[in-house]
Amino acid sequence: MKNQMIFQRYELKYVLNLRQLQAVLDAMEPYMVPDEYSHSSIRNLYLDTPDFRLIRRSLERPVYKEKLRVRSYGPAGEHDAVFVELKKKYRSVVYKRRISLPQDLAMQCVAGMKPWPGSQVGKELAYAADFYKALRPAVFLSYECDAYCGILDPDFRVTFDTEMRYRQAELTLDSDTWGVPILAPGQVLMELKVAGGLPTWMAHVLSRQKIFKTSFSKYGAAYQDILLNGRRGERKYA
Repeated sequence: MKNQMIFQRYELKYVLNLRQLQAVLDAMEPYMVPDEYSHSSIRNLYLDTPDFRLIRRSLERPVYKEKLRVRSYGPAGEHDAVFVELKKKYRSVVYKRRISLPQDLAMQCVAGMKPWPGSQVGKELAYAADFYKALRPAVFLSYECDAYCGILDPDFRVTFDTEMRYRQAELTLDSDTWGVPILAPGQVLMELKVAGGLPTWMAHVLSRQKIFKTSFSKYGAAYQDILLNGRRGERKYA
């Protein structure tokens, strides 16, 4: 999945406690296996305007919204390949399009110092950058992700995100993943990524464990914490 460049799917989110997590893992065992990459240390630089226009708009829950970010799977040096992603959501369907570039070139494109690649996705990123103006890294956000796919339906994926942290300092993908915790201790974010309906066995375990779908944005949670507490993510939060 790391090498896939275009996604179209539903993404359903649930915040679990450790008891619920174990129940879901037990129910998954006959139906799912770790996917090709199984565990990833995901690092993101969310791009936004100085007044946080993108995330403010997203939190209003409009019919259409989008986010832009630069992502790596593990630490990425200046010349290492990273993904620049444009994530759109329209009427609950998630569309994600991305390109891979060396980190230094990606950041130069974001800053308007270099042109975006001439591919279709590059053109979409160029349009977004021109539309929003003054895009720059606003928040570093990292988490550990364990991913599973269906044995009979590999397109059905389940991910569990832990150790979720953000910061507004040291906005680079090659540094440590320290920062302010987003989830409470003992909480895990589960995402179900589906093209259509949920498998019956998953629907049953969600019902038995009283696990309810929630609206949760990692970047949105970080932004709301910033509003409540001011600038966060200095070294004292390591």
